[in-house]
Amino acid sequence: MSNLVIVESPAKAKTIKKYLGKDYDVVASMGHVRDLPSSRLSVDINNDFEPKYEIIEGKEDLVKDLQERAKNSDKVFLATDPDREGEAISWHLSYLLGLDMDDIDRVEFNEITKTGIKVGMENPRTINVDLVNAQQARRILDRIVGYKLSPFVSQKIHRGLSAGRVQSVAVRIVVDREQEIRAFKPKEYWTIDAKLVAKGSRKSFPASLYGDEKGKIKIENQAQADKIMDDLKDAQFVITKVKNGTRKKSPAPPFITSTLQQEASRKLSFQSRKTMKVAQELYEGVDIEGQGATGLITYMRTDSLRISNDALNDASSYIGTTYGDKYKPSKPRVFKSRSNAQDGHEAIRPTSAFNTPESVKSSLTTDQYKLYKLIWERFIASQMADCIHKTTQADIDANGYVFKAAGYKVDFDGFTLLYTESKDEAEEKESQLPMLESGMPCKAKEIVPNQHFTQPPSRFTEASLIKALEEYGIGRPSTYATTISTITSREYVKRDGKTLYPTELGETLAGLMKERFPKIVDVKFTAKMEQDLDEVESGKNEWVDLLSDFYGDFDKTLKKAKADMQGVKLQLKEDETDIVCEKCGRKMVVKVGRYGKFIACPGYPECKNVKKYVEEAGVPCPKCSGDVIIKHTKKGKVFYGCSNYPKCDFVSWYEPTKEKCPKCGEVLYAKKGKKPSLFCQKEGCGYKK
Repeated sequence: MSNLVIVESPAKAKTIKKYLGKDYDVVASMGHVRDLPSSRLSVDINNDFEPKYEIIEGKEDLVKDLQERAKNSDKVFLATDPDREGEAISWHLSYLLGLDMDDIDRVEFNEITKTGIKVGMENPRTINVDLVNAQQARRILDRIVGYKLSPFVSQKIHRGLSAGRVQSVAVRIVVDREQEIRAFKPKEYWTIDAKLVAKGSRKSFPASLYGDEKGKIKIENQAQADKIMDDLKDAQFVITKVKNGTRKKSPAPPFITSTLQQEASRKLSFQSRKTMKVAQELYEGVDIEGQGATGLITYMRTDSLRISNDALNDASSYIGTTYGDKYKPSKPRVFKSRSNAQDGHEAIRPTSAFNTPESVKSSLTTDQYKLYKLIWERFIASQMADCIHKTTQADIDANGYVFKAAGYKVDFDGFTLLYTESKDEAEEKESQLPMLESGMPCKAKEIVPNQHFTQPPSRFTEASLIKALEEYGIGRPSTYATTISTITSREYVKRDGKTLYPTELGETLAGLMKERFPKIVDVKFTAKMEQDLDEVESGKNEWVDLLSDFYGDFDKTLKKAKADMQGVKLQLKEDETDIVCEKCGRKMVVKVGRYGKFIACPGYPECKNVKKYVEEAGVPCPKCSGDVIIKHTKKGKVFYGCSNYPKCDFVSWYEPTKEKCPKCGEVLYAKKGKKPSLFCQKEGCGYKK
């Protein structure tokens, strides 16, 4: 008997083949095999939005090979990824291979393990056409918006721009935050902090002014602060109230796609696209010493917090064996998914709790190990006992003013023995207080007034932007990484370390979209569109009706925008340079052509002078004092070189600065990341700042 199993990637095929054995031929489709050609709209708007699919260029031989294998097989199983995209690939394959759409040949693997494959193969089903239609609707919707809007914004701003549906909303969110920061007006406020030593103790503890007998005091200026400081001169500090308690801290749930991307950004400095690439590798299978090709994690595109009973028992067994029963909760933890979660798959977890990160480390790349360790620890910790804090809160009287002190000590570490979640915003840290009792006098070692100013909201990081997209209901697990990659690669948004900020191009695009296409960049409208797509998936809505409802209003808005902006061209200040055209004396500008950026004279067509676009770092070359310029590898990685190349061969992965090393006098280089620093690259120096 000959059985053909078609998956998406060779790595996945290799892992599945190990479990299925010689009676199965497992091959990869290498992702999508049929799609809308990019050279034209490829959608018949006047005929119920009929898509015009074609075999993807370059995959003709692959499709022929799959057709031949299917023809010579007794049974064909379509085992593409278990999501909308995977369902659509199976649907396209079924069409190209001449299979019956009513055949029970679609199998899903939530995990690439012996159990996961056995369960999948024992439960085949027909292709879910509702799932396919939801994917088609999204694909066609995005094609219509991109194909119709991109030429318009390119004409009004400059050539080569795109205006995708979800990416435009993401740009708007970043732009709105930047404008909020600019409009922010800081307000002054003061705090008064003291270091106190309780009678009979040598250790000082911090306390902060809260108020007086009437309640909380807001100190808005130095005059108020100075008056309070005068009142506190020679004040007797006495503890008037002590409250001891217990605080339970529960672990974070296992990862879903969005939280995995956020935490990998915070803890590992991974961009979302990298996170998903590495997670895909861990899901599809890695050659583990002593085990062979093994899928280490469950499917990584999910918004569900559901966990199988087998996985809960596996985790409980590992925790009890490794840490002892006291680290197990009284019953397995069950986490509730968001109300709009599709709940198609389990949460992201290791396929076996006993495949510890250290036990498989030698078989993984550095990135695979880091991400697997993060996923494994998060899941195991999610099934561990609470961390217990013994807390102390104290009120201290000083000449009628009330100071407060708070602290805790860990009574039982629980899940924090293994893992704690990172946060975007810094949390206030509590210290451990000495033994305090009501009526106990204290001595003030120091009392310090501190001036502060309210701070504007922070710029988005990749982690916080993904969190915002998820909270707004924009996009789905499979779209976050692509959206952020698109808006950064098109330079609507740039990175400064982990921070994201809009370029002038991004702000101009967002402004044009808000003025002319308010629905497209409206957060609520986009979220509603996601809900409508979910209803197509569940069979509650027809995909053609969804597209028809959208297109009528969109087409009218586009026609009006074209008519109203006839002959209008938006100018960008950031396109101007300080380079003077040697032919006509005008200041040259940056333009974007088919092959990227170049510098040209604004006097075209009278003056056709052009130059190569060079991005300067603003520092002299450490070797020849020429200009250091920013370059990019073919994969987009930034490095630094000299403008006098090839006469000067200076090159560095790290950005040279204008600062000199105090030890040897050489140039210091900037190292970016979680902890930015300056360091000397001269061999044997070792200076760091």
